[in-house]
This record gives sequence, C-alpha cells and structure tokens, in this order.
Amino acid sequence: MNEHYQHRARKRFGQNFLHDAGIIDRILRAIHAKAGEHLLEIGPGQGALTEGLLGSGAQLDVVELDKDLVPILQHKFAGRDNFRLHQGDALKFDFNTLGVPPRSLKVVGNLPYNISTPLIFHLLAHAGLIRDMHFMLQKEVVERMAAGPGGGDWGRLSIMVQYHCRVEHLFNVGPGAFNPPPKVDSAIVRLVPHEVLPHPAKDPALLERVVREAFNQRRKTLRNTLKGLLDSQAIEAAGVDGSLRPEQLDLAAFVRLADQLAARQD
Repeated sequence: MNEHYQHRARKRFGQNFLHDAGIIDRILRAIHAKAGEHLLEIGPGQGALTEGLLGSGAQLDVVELDKDLVPILQHKFAGRDNFRLHQGDALKFDFNTLGVPPRSLKVVGNLPYNISTPLIFHLLAHAGLIRDMHFMLQKEVVERMAAGPGGGDWGRLSIMVQYHCRVEHLFNVGPGAFNPPPKVDSAIVRLVPHEVLPHPAKDPALLERVVREAFNQRRKTLRNTLKGLLDSQAIEAAGVDGSLRPEQLDLAAFVRLADQLAARQD
C-alpha cells in the first residue's frame, strides 16, 4: 500500500486492526458467506475481513465511521460490483434502507468496546431482518452474553440478547492478532435471532425496564430493587420469590414479571 493510503489506528474510535491471517480465515469460515446472500459489515477498518467477504460473491454493504478510512476502502474495493460503502455511524444507520427481506441479513463486525453494547441493542431492535450476526468483542462481553443464571456474568446484556437470539461463544482471540494489540482478550460470538421467541413478553420495552431496575442494585433482593414497579403481591403473582437476588432468576421469570407489570398498567 503506498504512503498516501497508510492509516494509524485511532484511540477515539477504539480502533484495533485485525491482521492475523489464521484468525481472519477462522472468522470467515464461521460466517460462511455465500453468493446470493446479503451482508452488512460494521467498522471494516482497513478491510481485513472485507476482502474475504467480497470473495464469497455475496452482496456486501459496509458502514465506516472514520472518514480517513473511506478513501482507503474505496481504493481497495470500489471496483467490486458487490461492494457498497456507507460513511457514517452504525448506531444511527437505518437497516431498512438496505431493502433486504425478513431474516436474511448477515451482520459482521469487529466492534470497538466503547460502542459494542448500544450497537447490539440497536441491532436487536431490527432482529426481524437479521439471519445471523458474527462479532469480535471484548472476551468478557461475550462471556456476559453467553452466561446462564446464577453467576456474576448473568445480567441485563445476557437476558436481553438471549431474549432475541441464540448465543454461541465460538472462540477467543489474543491481543497479538491486532495492531495495535489491545490490553484485553477478544472473542468471536455468533448470535442467531430466534424464529419463534422462546419466552415472548407482552411488551419487550417493559421487560427491558424490569431487567434494568432489577440489576441496578444486583446485591439487593427483587422485592427491594423492583419496589418502584411491582409490589410483593405482583412479584408473587408472577411465580417469583421476592427474597431472591436478580441473578438467581432465569429469562422466563423476568418475562413473567414484565407481563405482571403490563397487566397492571392495563
């Protein structure tokens, strides 16, 4: 690459560029893109994964925030007829503009730590369009997503992601695979939106609210943390023991609590 197209990773964008060919290949195999599919890559960086994704023959849209990377990506890939670049913030991106049929979009990204959680919540709001998602994230974030009830990793992120998706923690990636190397381990996660929700809530926004309140003070009992939303009777009516702490409840129990709140608001 000539001097004009060199780019230094930027702290403010949380950029760590993937360069390990073995890891790139492993991620591409996990994504398993095929001709005729439609992919969206968030934060392609210098295009480490982009090259392989385009090689699959799939239609690829990429969203890149960093204006300085846009000419690099254009220079590398603008000649490919299955490549389309959008400069902007993925958190504000309207996925409906891609014109994809329901449950067809494959989403891929090496997500900077500072935006990973809000971005995943933004994507979950469009889960009906998505077939699967493969993300590189901080390892501890993937562990929280894949956690089960009872441990310290179980919380708002685990519950809301698992409400919408099946979660698979595929493999871990050490700092040496990136330039510059991050200070933390990373991991690849696969999220597959459920065709039929295992525990549908009457109002998912109320589920979000109950979960947020419950885990705001995770050491306290549910009777204490939910008292602004549900009294002891309502908690009991949901078949939940109010003396438990939030991390002891599974997804189904949180949905029952949210449905009690919905019933009381009606």
